[in-house]
Amino acid sequence: MKAVNILPKTQKKFHLQLPSQSNNLALIRELVSKVASQVGFDTDEASKIELAVDEACTNVIKHAYSNNANEMIDVLIKIDNRKLIIIVSDKGKGFNPDKVQVPDLNDSIKSGRTGGLGICLIKTLMDKVDFSMKPGLKNQVKMIKYLR
Repeated sequence: MKAVNILPKTQKKFHLQLPSQSNNLALIRELVSKVASQVGFDTDEASKIELAVDEACTNVIKHAYSNNANEMIDVLIKIDNRKLIIIVSDKGKGFNPDKVQVPDLNDSIKSGRTGGLGICLIKTLMDKVDFSMKPGLKNQVKMIKYLR
């Protein structure tokens, strides 16, 4: 289903609530990309936003819910003046974002280790990232990208 092709230009808020399954990531990416393009982000910036949201949702699936496909991911997209606000929420296991260390990319490359770059990548791709953790109640990653 390609519901994203019928997005009203005047709508300022979009909400998806989907099972935490990796096959739902394509729908999330498509909506994020479409909204980012409508707001005025170029293809490169829209791709960065899409990747950041994909990483946040993948972290929810893998870490907050430990790949339990029966849980739900909430994605809220808000258009606010010259910025795009995207909030990814879950009710799974939280984490302390202050304890996440910046990965050593050289070490990752040398060791062949994959993963562990998601939060660093999200912070690099977006202009502002805030975390709110209330494990079992509501965890949120709020990502903001300003239109320049």
